[in-house]
Amino acid sequence: MNEENVKKEVVTTEENTSSSETGKKEFRRNNNNNRRPRRNNNFSKPKTDLEDKVIDIKRVTKVVKGGRQFRFSATVVVGNRKGKVGIGVGKAKEMPDAVKKATQAASRNLINVELIDNRTISHEIITKEGAVRVMLKPATEGTGVKAGGPVRDVLELAGVKDVLSKSLGSSTKINMARATLRALAEQKSPSHVAELRGKTIEEIRG
Repeated sequence: MNEENVKKEVVTTEENTSSSETGKKEFRRNNNNNRRPRRNNNFSKPKTDLEDKVIDIKRVTKVVKGGRQFRFSATVVVGNRKGKVGIGVGKAKEMPDAVKKATQAASRNLINVELIDNRTISHEIITKEGAVRVMLKPATEGTGVKAGGPVRDVLELAGVKDVLSKSLGSSTKINMARATLRALAEQKSPSHVAELRGKTIEEIRG
């Protein structure tokens, strides 16, 4: 092979390499243009005026064929302090997941509570849940929430500012919360109470 043929082969190889690299660049450019835009994962969660509070977390055991399964059970109360409140229970293998499920369940089970002057309930009521009995009684302005434990949590997140309460029987937290929620749900409107008592709404409100 003479010197001229060698030079021709080198030039041809360089041209092929150059054209190959150009083709790769064009292929990459076309692929980049055809790619879908990346999703923005830094999205903001929808704002909500709901507040949540965990009132009970316990570890539960389930006996299965292969042995025992341990899980967490969480009870959460959710409310906006403006007349909406709800209670939810969630179970999961991890505690944060149980709390998350309970919060979602509570948000789906909200009830509306009609308050007098946006601060107290309309009348005295006693409710029962399991072995728990809860009594709620309206109070004058400035009294505050005279309650403790789950009863106080439910009342505060519902927006009640002045109320007297008393709990009797068992001290099971979930039953105390449910009894309080039932008492709020069974509240009659001021007009209904006034009609039953044969008085005006102003007289009922004092």
